Amino acid sequence: MPRGRYSLYDPHDHSPLGEERFHCAPGPSGWRYVSQLTAPSGTPTGSVDLAIDDLGRPIRLQLQSSDWQVRGAALDGVTWVRTDPTGEHATEGNVRAHAFSGASPAFYVAISRLLRLSPGGESARVRLVTFAPPVLAPLTLDQSWALVDRTAHPTDSGPLEVDEYQVSHLDTGEQHSVHIAGDVVLSAPGIELEELDGPPSSWARP
Repeated sequence: MPRGRYSLYDPHDHSPLGEERFHCAPGPSGWRYVSQLTAPSGTPTGSVDLAIDDLGRPIRLQLQSSDWQVRGAALDGVTWVRTDPTGEHATEGNVRAHAFSGASPAFYVAISRLLRLSPGGESARVRLVTFAPPVLAPLTLDQSWALVDRTAHPTDSGPLEVDEYQVSHLDTGEQHSVHIAGDVVLSAPGIELEELDGPPSSWARP
């Protein structure tokens, strides 16, 4: 069960946004990721609880940010309920999308599991619903993912395979790289892995 800490920063001006302390593990029906987020001052700012099934589909999502909450799952596409800080109002949403996305590294791992791409193979288009902090406003977006390289790095416990994905935002044309080892994101825009206690869990390779 990998445990660790990501540092989060603005990908444009590199100003620090805080930290995300996480643990994740595969289970009998899929994979689960749980984390706590803090501001640069150390003040708690939110949490992430994401569970996916063996096919990478979100079977449970719980997000909390600045007292806003989102609960969601794959149902007729993806369905969610977003609750305001007072808890008095809740709005439900549904989109014919493949999965959820957001600021947490968990979503990169989940999407890579959903797509199961092969190195050098064709890219895949995916429709996502993302929730932007601090108010977790939902936004539907389309991305294209390609697995451009898979490299084995020697470690004390054996070779560690690192996948390099190219992610393209189809609405803006923006592209960026994401490096993932098993169920841990090594680097992505605005994300750096600072600590890792235990090796990443391995996936069955396509």
